[in-house]
Amino acid sequence: MIPLAQLLEAALFAADRPLAVEELCLLDADASLADVRTALDQLREHYDYEGHGVELVELAGGHQIVTRAVHAEALERAQFSQRTPRLSAATLETLAVIAYRQPVGRAEIEEIRGVSAGGVLRTLQERGLIEVVGRAEGLGRPLLYGTTPLFLELLGLRDLSDLPRAEELSVALIPHQPLDSEHAEEASVALPSDG
Repeated sequence: MIPLAQLLEAALFAADRPLAVEELCLLDADASLADVRTALDQLREHYDYEGHGVELVELAGGHQIVTRAVHAEALERAQFSQRTPRLSAATLETLAVIAYRQPVGRAEIEEIRGVSAGGVLRTLQERGLIEVVGRAEGLGRPLLYGTTPLFLELLGLRDLSDLPRAEELSVALIPHQPLDSEHAEEASVALPSDG
């Protein structure tokens, strides 16, 4: 492995958040963006080829060394990793509205959810998942909210374009409809038998 890849590995291992390529360039004054990207590719291939228990992933606008997903359950059982507190259904709903509608104001969030959102917004800000990204042009110039890099990091996303599209969600959220007797008979005729 080239010395630059080793240096990047050390920095990524020590960091508690994803590091952007531009930040990694600061480690070596002689390294260009292309050099750093090449070293990151070499490091990623090293972990993949050698079958390590960790991998280099791109998320939240940067790169981070993380545990491979296949080991997550065992580590969870052993409770080696620090557990982040769970979010309530109301908090998740509000976070989803912000993620898909950002920048979005409190009034629009409350209109969509049908309930007051002040407490939930405060909780999301305290946890660093959302932030004020500006002010609307309307009466009183209300605050507009957006998600943070920590939101992307916790969801394992490179950027907001990695969020499922709304059409995909609507299909996934359709409740299962049992077939009525007429359609069930048609379905059983169409399926091949086991014997």
